[in-house]
Amino acid sequence: RRWRDEAPYDFEFTVKAWQLITHPSESPTYRRLKREIKKKDCYGYFRPTEEVLQAWEETVEIAAILKAKIILLQTPRSFTPGHGNIENMRSFFQRIRRRGLILVFEPRGWDKESIVKVCQEFDLVHVVDPFKAEPLWGDFLYFRLHGIKGYRSSYSDEDLLQLKKAILTKYKKTAYVLFNNVTMLNDAERFKAQIQR
Repeated sequence: RRWRDEAPYDFEFTVKAWQLITHPSESPTYRRLKREIKKKDCYGYFRPTEEVLQAWEETVEIAAILKAKIILLQTPRSFTPGHGNIENMRSFFQRIRRRGLILVFEPRGWDKESIVKVCQEFDLVHVVDPFKAEPLWGDFLYFRLHGIKGYRSSYSDEDLLQLKKAILTKYKKTAYVLFNNVTMLNDAERFKAQIQR
């Protein structure tokens, strides 16, 4: 609530779905978790368990407080497009209430055909780092930039100009651009200045 109150009126938040939904309990991201996990095999990979569905409800509650309209579903590399995982997703999406939220999906290491199939079936927007892959599905673009040479690298002015040109001339869609690298604030401010020129 404080974040929403302190943000400018027109600032738009996106909520990243809780790791309890997407990541198994052995994931390193659980180290920061401030609650005890008892049934460890009930979490992650969109398992249609009471625990995962409760994590979804809490994610949606946070989105409502922040007035966010987009929830990011980022999966670990270990979440492959195998039959069991797709069945988990199918069951999960059949059981949840979206409440008008737009869901964006950032898989890692998936083949193009599987990405398109999943995004089509579950009405998801494909999230991608445009310096590493092409967006495959969605009415708008959702880019997460993780650094060209990794999390510790910055984007040059030339990189940002290339990104701007791609959005305006190649894709011609509304784009969300999120920097997720150590110099994210600086890179985002420089990119914003380029867009406004």
